[in-house]
Amino acid sequence: MSAFNKSEVQLFLLIGFPGLEHAHIWISIPICLMYLVAIMGNSTILFIIKTEPSLHEPMYYFLAMLAISDLGLSFSSLPTMLRIFLFNAMGISPNACFAQEFFIHGFTAMESSVLLVMSLDRFLAIHNPLRYSSLLTSNRVVKMGLILAIRSIFLVLPFPFTLRRLKYCRKNLLSHSYCLHQDTMNLACSDNKINVIYGFFVAVCTMLDLVLIILSYMLILKTVLSIASLAERLKALNTCVSHICAVLIFYVPIITLAAIHRFGKHKSPLVVILIADLFLLLPPLMNPIVYCVKTPQIRKKVLGKFFNKCRR
Repeated sequence: MSAFNKSEVQLFLLIGFPGLEHAHIWISIPICLMYLVAIMGNSTILFIIKTEPSLHEPMYYFLAMLAISDLGLSFSSLPTMLRIFLFNAMGISPNACFAQEFFIHGFTAMESSVLLVMSLDRFLAIHNPLRYSSLLTSNRVVKMGLILAIRSIFLVLPFPFTLRRLKYCRKNLLSHSYCLHQDTMNLACSDNKINVIYGFFVAVCTMLDLVLIILSYMLILKTVLSIASLAERLKALNTCVSHICAVLIFYVPIITLAAIHRFGKHKSPLVVILIADLFLLLPPLMNPIVYCVKTPQIRKKVLGKFFNKCRR
C-alpha cells in the first residue's frame, strides 16, 4: 500500500511572495534572468576547465566541483519557483516535494564540503607550495570528489524516508517556493522527533564545515604572516579572495535565516522568504562571476573563447 493512504493531505502548497501574487509575473523576470546567468556561468566554467589542459590542476578541479554543486542547486529549485512565479501553480505532490528537498539539501551539503576542501587546497598551496603538486594529485582530487558526493548523498538520504513515515492531516501550506526538510516536517500531525534530531545533526555537520574553513584560514593567516616580504604576503592572500567570497555568499544567507528564525520576534514573512530564495539563487549566480573576475586564468580563457567566437 502507498505510504500516503493513511494521510489526508495529498497535495502541499508552496508560496511565492504573499500579498504580491499580482506581481508574480514581473518578479519572474529577474528570477529567470538569475537562473539563466547561473546556469550559463557554471556551464561555461565546466566547459573551460574541461577543454583547457592548462587548467587541469587541483584548484580548478575543485572549482569544477563547486560549479556542479551550483548547477544542482539551480536545477533542483528551478521547476517549482518558475511554476509559482510564471503560472501561479503552487501545488506539489508529497513525493515530488520529498524528492526536491533531498536534492536541495544534498547539493547544499556538497557545496559546503567543496568549500571546505577548497580551503584545504589554499592552505596546502600557501603553507607547502613545493609539495603541493605531489600531495594533491589528480587521482587524489577525483577520489576526494567521489567521497564528497557519497558523503552528501548519505548525509541527506534519510530525509525523504523519515518524512514519508509522518502523517499530514490538515496543514499543507509550506513557507517557501521550494521544499525544505524543516519546513515540511512542521506540517506533520504525528511525532516528528526523529526528523528534528536528524535535521539538527545535518545542520551541525554543515556548521562544522564552516568551523573547519575558519580554522584553515587561521592557519593560512599564520603562514602568511611568517612571510618576510609584504608583496609576497599580499600575493598569497590574493589567491584566497575568490574562495572567501564564495564562502560568504554561501554561508551568510544560511546564518542570517537561522538567526531570524531564532531571534526575530517580529520577523516579516517577506524578508524570510526573500533571504531563503537568495540562499538558493545567490551562490550559483555569483560564484562564476567572482571566479571569472578574480581568477586571471579563468577570465583570460573565457574572454578568449568569447572573442574567437565573435570573430567567426
